[in-house]
Amino acid sequence: MSFKLWNLLDELKSDQYDWVELSHSLNNDSPYWSGIPDGSVELSKTCFDWGNEMLDCLIQTFKFPGQFGTHIDFPGHFAKGKALSEEYGANELIFPLCVIDVTEQVKKDVHYAVTVDDIKAYEEKYGAIPDGAFVALYTGWGKYWPDMSALSGIAEDGSENFPGWSLEALQYIYEVRNAAANGHETLDTDASALAAQAGDLACERYVLSQGKLQIEVLDNLDKVAPAGALLIAAWPRIEGATGLPARVFAITPKHEA
Repeated sequence: MSFKLWNLLDELKSDQYDWVELSHSLNNDSPYWSGIPDGSVELSKTCFDWGNEMLDCLIQTFKFPGQFGTHIDFPGHFAKGKALSEEYGANELIFPLCVIDVTEQVKKDVHYAVTVDDIKAYEEKYGAIPDGAFVALYTGWGKYWPDMSALSGIAEDGSENFPGWSLEALQYIYEVRNAAANGHETLDTDASALAAQAGDLACERYVLSQGKLQIEVLDNLDKVAPAGALLIAAWPRIEGATGLPARVFAITPKHEA
């Protein structure tokens, strides 16, 4: 007897493909945005220990902000009245994955914001971004985790300096190409120079106001093929969340960085 999905899984686990972890590991020392109050993270605290007469087992509690580590943001995070976590079903956990590589540009300009021309150059090589795609921006910034100062690009004058998205690039992937979500290795969507200029996270506000999703603080994008991979994301099924830590991975054709 043959079962198509089981056969497909066997194929995906074959040596034709790699399974790549895209999320960072978290512990009590993992960094988070300075605006979140101290004491907001308390992971793996024992609340029921071994040796209990009622039942010999171990149970822990977990306390964390929604925007912690590799995390997904839902529209209601920045857009009042927009969708929160409970509005997303199981069929919205998997995406075609496109990885836009701007690492060479970032080496020359730490404030680099991906352009529409960068995305069109990607499409010249790999074809149009498909409907419902997850478009990830690869800047090389994942290497700085978990150093908060390095992730933020803190300079001697205290300013933040890091690359990111431009509004025009996001408008292109969503309004021209109908992507479903975007992601990046940095803490914020917006390139720091654009955020400072706008006095706001205008790019993030745009994404979420469009009812789209984003995943921040991704890792290992260099290990994924630029086109042809799948991204799978999962998060705790907690109602009313503006964001949640996410487990994210890619199934990719064999790729040499």
